[in-house]
Amino acid sequence: MLIYFDKRMLIMEIIYWTLIILLFIIAFAGLVFPIIPSVLFLLGGFILYGILFSFEPFNWLFWTIQVLFVLLLFGADYVANMIGVKKYGGSKAGIWGSTIGLLAGPFVIPVLGILIGPFLGAFIAELAVNKASFNDALKIGFGSVIGFVSSAAAKAVIQGVMIIYFLFAVL
Repeated sequence: MLIYFDKRMLIMEIIYWTLIILLFIIAFAGLVFPIIPSVLFLLGGFILYGILFSFEPFNWLFWTIQVLFVLLLFGADYVANMIGVKKYGGSKAGIWGSTIGLLAGPFVIPVLGILIGPFLGAFIAELAVNKASFNDALKIGFGSVIGFVSSAAAKAVIQGVMIIYFLFAVL
């Protein structure tokens, strides 16, 4: 148990942890707003801890595991979107359309744009590029939404594991 002899030390530690937690919260916000680079905020929280407290808990194994999780995050994003679109008969055009819609959707249609954007992107791309039927394009658009939701869920779990591993290393 830590005993604080100086209230200023306690206040500074609370401020430091608040900043680190804020970076982690922003990383989770990136699940809903894909324009936010979640992984950079997670890594920023780890580095901020090292700067403010100590890098001692972060050995080579810690960084190796975190880098593998980062690669898994990027892979989960791409693979889930691709599977969601491909499973429903989509093509590369549908994947690209879904990705563009995912990035633009939240800005064009606040709140629901995160779901409507990838749907419309895949739907329009399949209609325009591949001359898909209306029903097929609808299915592919729906698949892109399923892919996005699956990706967000997978990334939330991975980010949670990264933070838990960080906490085990530092506490």
